[in-house]
Amino acid sequence: MNEPPLQQRFADQMGQLLGPDFPPDIGLAVSGGGDSMAMLYLAHNWTHIYGVRLWVITIDHGLRAESAAEAEMVARECATLGWPHTRVLWSWDGRGNVQAAARQARLELIDRWRGSVKHVLFAHTEDDQAETVLMRLARGSGVDGLAGMQAIRLVAPHALGAPELEPGTYAGQTPPQAGGTPGFDVVRPCLGMSRAELRHYARVLQAPWIEDPSNEDRSYDRVRIRQLLTLLRHEGITASVLAKTATRLSRARAGLTARLSDAVDRICMNAPLGQVLIERDGLAALDGETQLRMLTASLRYVASSPYRPREAASEDLLERALSGRGGTLHGAEVVVSKSEIRVFREAACVRDEVSDLEALWDGQWVLKGDDSLDTRGATVRALGDKGWRQIEARENLPLTMRASLGLPSVWREDVMLACPALGIGSGITAERYVLGRRDTGFRAFCLSH
Repeated sequence: MNEPPLQQRFADQMGQLLGPDFPPDIGLAVSGGGDSMAMLYLAHNWTHIYGVRLWVITIDHGLRAESAAEAEMVARECATLGWPHTRVLWSWDGRGNVQAAARQARLELIDRWRGSVKHVLFAHTEDDQAETVLMRLARGSGVDGLAGMQAIRLVAPHALGAPELEPGTYAGQTPPQAGGTPGFDVVRPCLGMSRAELRHYARVLQAPWIEDPSNEDRSYDRVRIRQLLTLLRHEGITASVLAKTATRLSRARAGLTARLSDAVDRICMNAPLGQVLIERDGLAALDGETQLRMLTASLRYVASSPYRPREAASEDLLERALSGRGGTLHGAEVVVSKSEIRVFREAACVRDEVSDLEALWDGQWVLKGDDSLDTRGATVRALGDKGWRQIEARENLPLTMRASLGLPSVWREDVMLACPALGIGSGITAERYVLGRRDTGFRAFCLSH
C-alpha cells in the first residue's frame, strides 16, 4: 500500500502529538541540515491550514568555522517564509564528551530562549531512531533503551525557571518571555519519515541545506553505526525495520510501566521524598523484570538522574539486594535489613555547596528560610558525619545515620543550623525537585520516566 504524501503524514503526526487544539505558538530547532530544513518547510506549509505561529532557533555550537554562515542561511530562509529566527551562541568549555555537552547545552539554551512556547519540534528521523536502537543494542540495553526515542518527551533543564538569554549571546527575535511551569515538550513529528524522504521533499521545494562534515567523522559512535546500518541493509536489517521494532518495544515498555506502578502501590512503603522503601519479601515475590525496573527506577529517582544505569551493573546490584547485601550504584545507596530495602542518596556523591539557600542544591533540593531568620553567611551542604555528630537525641530521628548523611543541611561555618528533612531547625523548609520538576513521589516518577 502506498504511503500518503509526506505533507499529509506530517499533519497526521502533528495531530496525534499536539491536536486537536493546537497551541498558538510552536518552536522549531533548525540546524540547517537537510532533515531540519525539510521539517521547517513541512511545518511552514502545515501552518497555512492550522494558523499556528512558528518560532525558529538555531544553536551555533561554534565547533566549526562554517557554523555562523549556516545559522545565517537558516535566518534568511526563515525571513523568506515569514517566521522569526534566533541564532544562539554556545561555547564548549572543553570538559567531558563534546557531543554529550552539546546535546545538554542545546536543551538548556532552548529552554532559556523559548519563553512561553511549550512545544519545540526536533527533526529526528526514522534513520536516527534506527541508529539510536543499534547504539543502545551495542551497550546491552533492555526494553526501555531499545524502545528508542519517544515522539514527545517533557524535559526540564531548569527546575527553578530558565534565566533569560544573556545579551550578546544571541541574535534575532525571541518568543514572548512570559513565565510558566518549568520544562517544555521535545516533539519529534518526523520519526516515521526517512532521511531520504525528507531530503527529496527539500529538493522538490528547492530548500537549501548544509551537509555537516562531522557526519562522516568515524571518531563519533553514531557515524560508525550509520555506516554499519548501510551494510546491514543488505541482510534486511533496515532503518524501517529497526524503527518498527522500537515502536513495538515502546508498547511493551508502556505495559511494563503499568505493571511496575501496580507493584509500587503494593510493596513500596511511605518514605521521605528522595528515598524509596521497599518490602523485601514483596520484591522477592515479583517477576525478574519488574524487580529490575523497581530497582533502577529507585536509583534514578534518588539521584535525580535522566539516565538508567547499565543493565549488567543493575542486575548485579539486584542480585546482591535480594541476597541481603545491598551496595552503591548511580549515585544511590541500597541498604537491606531483615524486612525492608531502603534506597537513598549516596553521601560520597554529594559534593555540592551553595551560599544561596534558595539555589538548587545537588541538582534536586531548594531550602527556604523564614523571613524572620538571619541566614547571612549560611551555606547549604550535605549533613555528613560532622553534622550527624552535632545532633542531640539522635534516637528520636526518623532516619538512620547512613540514610541521613546525604541530606541537605544549613551551616554557618562549622555549626550545623538545620536539617529540615530530619525536622531539625525551625523556620527552614526543604523542597525537592526531580529532573527539573517538583517531586510528587516515587510512584509518579515511575509513571512519567
